[in-house]
Amino acid sequence: MTRPRVCVVGLGNLGGGVARRLVDAGYAPVGYDADPRARERATGSGVAVRTSLPDAVGDADVVLTSLPDGTAVRDVWLGPGGLVASARPGTTLVELSTIGPDTMREVAAPAERAGLRVVDAPVSGGPVEAANGTLVVILGGAPDDIEALRPLWQDIGQSVHVAGPVGAAKTVKLVNNLITNATVLVSAEAFQLGVAAGLAPDHLFALLSEMGGGRSHHFQKRFPWALAGDFRARFSIELADKDFRLGLRLGEQTGVPLPAASAMRSVYAVAKAEGLAGDDIVGLLQLYQRWTARPRAQE
Repeated sequence: MTRPRVCVVGLGNLGGGVARRLVDAGYAPVGYDADPRARERATGSGVAVRTSLPDAVGDADVVLTSLPDGTAVRDVWLGPGGLVASARPGTTLVELSTIGPDTMREVAAPAERAGLRVVDAPVSGGPVEAANGTLVVILGGAPDDIEALRPLWQDIGQSVHVAGPVGAAKTVKLVNNLITNATVLVSAEAFQLGVAAGLAPDHLFALLSEMGGGRSHHFQKRFPWALAGDFRARFSIELADKDFRLGLRLGEQTGVPLPAASAMRSVYAVAKAEGLAGDDIVGLLQLYQRWTARPRAQE
């Protein structure tokens, strides 16, 4: 089977991991990133890097974009020399980033008018899963466009799900991330309560992992890193704060009050102010440890 010619735009942690995965899966991906350091890393992984966006996408059958926020997506898709202006008619543009569904629909409309196919495809997982091909891929778009690339989805993801039209997959991703970020926050708060009450951290983790509340995916995945003092960002507090912002905006647009999400976002904001923005979300535990360590006023 002939593999499509794939271009990856945005070679950061996630996009770079996807590009490496495509190399390992037998594709010959072309890549582009505005950051020379990202281009250099991708070149070392076997990606054919270009120094301009039009050069990168000109011969592609499929373009995957993995970008930090909605502003970057708008610029890359709609800006001068961007995807809509540079990609050949019939090319499929696939948007992997975590952005609002309104932004996804905003960039999709002119792309479709230009004769381009659009698939909304946010993923769940981090750089390790991207490089290993074990991401969860959530798809939105025209059924024929999705089905035509099924081998590609299966090469980059362990689990593939169709959500509905363009924009629907971004909504699923935002809802999922609200649940993830809330789970880690409550887990950090409750875990530190147990430690402050005299339980050994390792023992407490082992006990909670066998009980209903502690069996959440992210508690069992992330808290061993915290117990080892490893707070490297697989998914950072900064990104979680961005996701809360997007989720709260979606709540405003749909008329759904989100008081719990609003309160939780304030804790993430405090963590950023305390210098933890670049740490993994399980780094919230450090915030509670600091608060516990501060002397209490004498009664």
